[in-house]
Amino acid sequence: MSPTPAPNAKRLALQKTGTCNSRAEQVRHALFQASGFFDRQDLLQLKYETLRALQHDDCSIARAAAEFGLSRPTIYQAQLQQHGLEGLLPRKRGPKSPHKLTPAVSEFIGQCRTQEPELSPRELAARARRRFRIKLHPRTIEKARHARAKGGPPPSP
Repeated sequence: MSPTPAPNAKRLALQKTGTCNSRAEQVRHALFQASGFFDRQDLLQLKYETLRALQHDDCSIARAAAEFGLSRPTIYQAQLQQHGLEGLLPRKRGPKSPHKLTPAVSEFIGQCRTQEPELSPRELAARARRRFRIKLHPRTIEKARHARAKGGPPPSP
């Protein structure tokens, strides 16, 4: 059996993976009080134990939220996950792809760039805004251009 990692090493690992509980001081459940195994800073373990308490201990969502220091929406979201432990991991917030850069918009930008190669991403974004009535960030255009230059697939909408 390998030795238990030092508390600072574990905390650094949790922070690196995005699974460090920033609200650890709000955890009140008995499992996480003075335990060498249960760690109130380990968000994955905390979510797992919250779901276990809901299913096996007949704990209410309100009580679980209070005892485990998680918000009710976080608990509801964890309940809906269908991907095992991986589903409990935090996800990046916001859009996951350039959803405004549709094939039609990409084609329009490509045509503008072909006709006037000196156009800046800011000017291309302004033209797309006038033509399609969308607010497209110039950085989105730059990223798409770099992806195509590297031979990668064009961004999906």
